[in-house]
Order: sequence, then C-alpha cells, then structure tokens
Amino acid sequence: MHEVKAVVAKAKGEPVSLETILVPDPGPGEALVQVQACGVCHTDLHYREGGINDEFPFLLGHEAAGVVEAVGEGVTTVAPGDFVVLNWRAVCGDCRACDRGEPQYCFATHNATQKMTLADGTPLSPALGIGAFAEKTLVAAGQCTKVDPEARPAAVGLLGCGVMAGIGAAMNTGNVSRGDVVAVIGCGGVGVAAIAGAALAGAGTIIAVDIDAGKLEAATKLGATHTVNSSETDAVEAIKAIAGAAAGHRGADGADVVIDAVGRPETWKQAFYARDLAGTVVLVGVPTPDMTIPEIPLIDVFGRGGSLKSSWYGDCLPSRDFPMLVDLYRQGRLDLDAFVTEEIAIDGVEAAFERMHQGDVLRSVVVL
Repeated sequence: MHEVKAVVAKAKGEPVSLETILVPDPGPGEALVQVQACGVCHTDLHYREGGINDEFPFLLGHEAAGVVEAVGEGVTTVAPGDFVVLNWRAVCGDCRACDRGEPQYCFATHNATQKMTLADGTPLSPALGIGAFAEKTLVAAGQCTKVDPEARPAAVGLLGCGVMAGIGAAMNTGNVSRGDVVAVIGCGGVGVAAIAGAALAGAGTIIAVDIDAGKLEAATKLGATHTVNSSETDAVEAIKAIAGAAAGHRGADGADVVIDAVGRPETWKQAFYARDLAGTVVLVGVPTPDMTIPEIPLIDVFGRGGSLKSSWYGDCLPSRDFPMLVDLYRQGRLDLDAFVTEEIAIDGVEAAFERMHQGDVLRSVVVL
C-alpha cells in the first residue's frame, strides 16, 4: 500500500482538496504508475460539478504521462521503468468490435479492479478510470501505452484525452485527406487539436471559427489558414465563401469536413449547413443530456447527403496512435508544446479550473 498526495472532489460543486490517499500494489492485470504530469481537462470539472455521475468522492485527473513502477501478475505489455501515456479505454480483445478488427470501438473497456481510497478507507471513484492528479495511481495495464521516453511528459500526456480527441476527430473520424477544405467550430484545446490533425492529414484549407480573438490566434499557430470570428460575421456564410474561393472554378457549397468542437445545438446546426454537398459533419464537443438536435427539415438531411458522425475519443486506438503522434512530436511535426499554457503544482487545480472558465488557457498541466 502506498500513501500519496492527490486531488479529490468530495462533494458536488465544492472546491477540490489535496488529500492523502492509499494506492494498493498492483494485482493481476494492473499497473502502478508514478505520475509525472497530468493536464487539467473540462471533464475533470464536469466530475466536480456532478455532471458525470454522483459517485463522490472522485479522484480527479486523466490526461497523464508517467513511469510504470510495478505491474501485477500476467502483465506483459508494459514493465517497470517504461514511460507511458495513460488512456481511459483499455480494450478487452474479445467483444464484437475487437473480434472484427476494430478495437477502437471496443464495447467492454476496463479499469483497475482494486480501489484506491482515502486514508480512512473511503473508496474513491477515479476520473475516467485513471485518477492522475496524484503522485501515483493504479490502472489496468491496458491503460498504459509505452512511448518514447525522451518525450516531455507535460506535452505528451495531453494525448490521453483532449488532444487525441481533436486530432482523431480530423484524422480518424473525419477522414480528412490531402487538399480538403476543413472547418473547425470552437477553438479551445480540442478544437485547435482538430486543426493540428487536419494539418497533419494534408488539408489544403483549414478554417478556424470562434468568438475569441485569442483562440483564433492560437488556431493559426497550430495550422489554421483562415479565421472567422463568429461574433462579428455569419459563420456558415463565411465558411462557404472561403471554401468557394479555395475550390476556384470547380465551385463549392461549403467545407468537405466541418468539426463541431463546441457541442451545442446551434454550433452543430452551423456545421450541418456549412459543409459541402456530400460533406462530413463531426461532433466532438460533448453536449449535455438536455440538448437536442436543432429543427432541420428532413429533406435537407436527405438532399445534402454525406455523413453525420460523432467522435468519441477521436476514434483512437492508443497502441496505434499514441506512439505515432509522439514520434511526430519528437520530429518537430506536431507541436504538442503549444497546447501547454502553464505548468502548475498539484495544489493549483482549483485555480486552474477558474482560468479554464475564463478561457485563458489551452491547458494547465500539473507537474509532479
């Protein structure tokens, strides 16, 4: 058993606190990881606010990288000393999706069996099965993906959630290809990652849409060729105009792929009408349960054709995607450092939530 410091949300809507928790030695199929860095994600705030479920107390944090300290019986995929990025989808290898060769859609992902607890023995619910705002955490071994140990933990740990969600929304779900016109609505951490993914895929025109000039500037640094401030102009008409100019004599009625990184009915409707005929809409921003699809004539759904998709974790397969993206980072072709706005201590999470609310950061990263 290991006594470590960790960030815990004890009750709905209350500020988080730094607590001593107990982390068991790894059992069969589990790994103990010494956390080196963990990003502060909106999902952690959703947990604190009770927006995920009410299984308090929560051990927060999930965008993490660290070093495997010990493994349990039967673990062969990682070993003590391995530098890993953590993920929240350890595939089972035996469900219908896994059997048909699509493990990124696994129906039975799993987490560690043993519980981490508060010092008094109260069981903790780790955020997304990870709980990495902690000096050490216990996860299923399949949640550990070995990557280049020379990579910067604060940067590559972000692949564990938001950055992978955005890059994957473009490259995996949206199937962006060379020369495509891509629009991304919402340029927070996930949105600018989608822009970076579109650039990696070879998109010819990448349109960033937001109401914040600072976020549009960040989007330009990550690969956007055009920006649209939707507080000043109609986003749909602006996207169509840029797409038409990019297409030249061939004409265009919108972008080939439009990615909604906000996840609201009004932005999804913008994405629907801003795509070209037979274009693709990708929803990667997470809506709340009360939101509904906006009223759109069914003939428009039929007449425009194409695909309406949602992207869950960027349709990623960590064992395939994490090492590749870390290699691109090490080669200077993917600027993961640009996503790290600030590095903070483990007791700075609550203040980081406030900066997130104000839109001042792409990512605050806890460094241990």
